[in-house]
Amino acid sequence: MSSPVAEKAPDDSSKLKTFLSILRKFVGVTDIASVRFSLPAQLLEPRPNLEYWNYLDRPETFASIGTSDDELGRMLEVLKFWFTKDLKYIKGKPCKPYNSTLGEFFRCSWDVTEGDASEANVPGVKVNGAAATDGGEPVKVCYLTEQTSHHPPVSAFYIDCPQRGVSARGFDQISAKFTGTNIRVSPGEHNLGIFVNIEKRDNEEYQLTHPHAYLGGLLRGALAITVSDAAYITCRKTRMKAILQYLEEGWIGRSQHRLEGVIFRFNPDKDTTTRIKDVAEKDVVARISGSWHGKITYTVAGSKESQVLIDVEPLFPASKNVPPDEQQLSNESLKFWGDVTNAITSKQFTQATKLKQDIEERQRQRAAERKASNEEWKPRFFTGALTPLGKPELTEEGQKVLQGIRDGDYSLEESTVKGA
Repeated sequence: MSSPVAEKAPDDSSKLKTFLSILRKFVGVTDIASVRFSLPAQLLEPRPNLEYWNYLDRPETFASIGTSDDELGRMLEVLKFWFTKDLKYIKGKPCKPYNSTLGEFFRCSWDVTEGDASEANVPGVKVNGAAATDGGEPVKVCYLTEQTSHHPPVSAFYIDCPQRGVSARGFDQISAKFTGTNIRVSPGEHNLGIFVNIEKRDNEEYQLTHPHAYLGGLLRGALAITVSDAAYITCRKTRMKAILQYLEEGWIGRSQHRLEGVIFRFNPDKDTTTRIKDVAEKDVVARISGSWHGKITYTVAGSKESQVLIDVEPLFPASKNVPPDEQQLSNESLKFWGDVTNAITSKQFTQATKLKQDIEERQRQRAAERKASNEEWKPRFFTGALTPLGKPELTEEGQKVLQGIRDGDYSLEESTVKGA
């Protein structure tokens, strides 16, 4: 049998026209993300969602959380992680990865060998306190995620840096609405943000909420992400809160991606402050200013001298370590979508679309079978599909998988039940 012939790849302009013609069908739909509509393969980025959507584009900033002996310093460390977690959207063009399937999972790690150079500017950090190696060994940051629900589409994730005693978890879920000129992307109802825990600091927990974002440029044929909303970072234990206000861009002139922010003392049991201008001056600890595409500075209350918190301009997403091909399971993202990815990269778009549709149909059939037998889907690595607190818990098997990532042991038995 002859191999499928490579097809001519559509240019960006024709891609956008096709994408726009599909989106127009969803004008007025409250949440197009929950519809899970299928796109032709030539419009997709050849990467599975679970592989693409992680928050560790610069893992050294995550590994540095908790280094500071100062409460303000630790809040600033969390903010540096925040500003670097999605570099892929700053350095690369927006794209639509695959729709992840129920039970699909992804695991990887980063060996951090270089320290966060800007850590020296954070209060409470010793001059040599930002080294990213412990005793000459690289610091390992581990990541595990699993699609736990299909309707609504939700995945749980867990991040761990055992040498530093810092971890994070949460649910990924987005809500999207097409307005006719752009797509408004919001956190879904089960996405309560990223919860960062610092074990060595008496288990301080920071909740980082996601702002609304906008995918624009559909009519111009040049996709771009803008943010004009507020994000909040809170820590009940230190009674410290940060408000980050992403400023709306003017319709004339070059986009500046400006933001301003404030870190202040607050009462977590009586907190109603959502705007920077409503923060009492006596409660201000520091102020934030800059561009989330470039340099961000902070100024401690009572001082007129600003310090550089982070400069993302020279930074790019770090490469990750994944299990060898032969040790990946059939429902592990890279292998699960491997044939589709290979077909897209080989420009065999008709074949890729067929393979993708086969997966989608298989998932529908298995969902129907579970419904007919009144069988409830149970995630493998997390204790529940959803939790009201937005903080997923690992199952015993999930804990073992995470330990295997730490040890470089990727041996794992195939799942007995498949979602697709």
